Amino acid sequence: MIARWRWIANQFTKRLWFRASLFSILGVATALLAVIFKDFIPETLPALIGADAVDKILGIIASSMLAVTTFSLSTMVTAYGAASSGVTPRATTLVMEDTTTQNALATFIGSFLFSLVGIIALSTGAYGTQGRVLLFAVTIVVVILIVYTLLRWIDHLSKLGRVGETIDRVEKAAIEAINQRVQWPYLGGSAYPHDLVLAPCARTLSSQHTGYVQHIDVHALGIVAEECQIQIYLEILPGSFVHLGMPLVRIVALNGKDEDDQAIKEKILATLSIGIRRTFEHDPRFGLSVLSEIASRALSPAVNDPGTAIDVIGRGVRTLTCWGKPHASTPNNNPGCDLVYLKGLTVDDLFDDFFAPISRDGAGLLEVNLRLLKALLSLAQINPALFNQSCKRHAELLIMRANISLALQQEKDKLSSLAKTLCS
Repeated sequence: MIARWRWIANQFTKRLWFRASLFSILGVATALLAVIFKDFIPETLPALIGADAVDKILGIIASSMLAVTTFSLSTMVTAYGAASSGVTPRATTLVMEDTTTQNALATFIGSFLFSLVGIIALSTGAYGTQGRVLLFAVTIVVVILIVYTLLRWIDHLSKLGRVGETIDRVEKAAIEAINQRVQWPYLGGSAYPHDLVLAPCARTLSSQHTGYVQHIDVHALGIVAEECQIQIYLEILPGSFVHLGMPLVRIVALNGKDEDDQAIKEKILATLSIGIRRTFEHDPRFGLSVLSEIASRALSPAVNDPGTAIDVIGRGVRTLTCWGKPHASTPNNNPGCDLVYLKGLTVDDLFDDFFAPISRDGAGLLEVNLRLLKALLSLAQINPALFNQSCKRHAELLIMRANISLALQQEKDKLSSLAKTLCS
């Protein structure tokens, strides 16, 4: 697992303003480079390449980039609204983190500032005839970059905010989170003992905030545990909802002494990042829940789109397969984190997050029930030892719901016949 400072830095780099700020600084710096390096240009060169035309080119770039940026921002906001209303508001975060959109907007803003600073510097005579040559060369490069970005942006606009594209992003985020958790089942720490009975000297740290756990810096917890000679038992995982006063961590001193060190408690609580919403990176259950939410919305009477729900069921099978497929490498543990204990995810939790809402909302549709049963059958065949019991349980629940919601006995018999293949 990554350290907390790297996680925070990663969150900043995903913000639109971050890339826009970098490109803006780069644009201003590029425009001023010609002032610094103008003495390296031969005095006869400006007349040969027509560097006087740079004024008009910069004026065109400044006026057009301002219009393009405004149009792109309005298009981006429309795409966010489409993703929120057509798919789910939880998927909007992934659309906002789209790198192609951020790079396009940052390029347009940076080009606008480049041309604006260039025009101002030209009007003051800071470049001279030699500096105009260098500014002209850089302007040609900027024009090429703008054309490339525009072509890529036009192609990207045809997909931005669309239902299928947004579902692709959610599926990709869920698969990445599951693959990471398979590699780090206890986030780099040790497995929480199932039969743990804490000593009377154990101390409990309670939450000082209300929200969702977004990140746990297990490496930092390991350092604290080694330095203070304590065992740290975490009662939460990324994605857990915590409230004020809820037990988060239990501490047991290796020397058996009942010590209440406030500094140690503050260090431990500082490793937990709690925010107002769940994130995809370290929370596999959230990705599955969002996929399920998309299918449930598609099955609502207002949308009535069982095809999207069936598509999402297939994506759920593909995502859960990553949890059940055998891996050649052994799970990773952070060195020095043996004294930090965390609970692992269970198959039942993953199945409940994905299958339960779809089975409930699609109970009255035969095609959805059939696709769900086939999905459960597929998972039971992929990894019988891991998935079989959960698949049987959800198949039985599906049949119970279908028997209440379906009107035709023939449809009920068809489902029961398919379910027998799984439950036998």
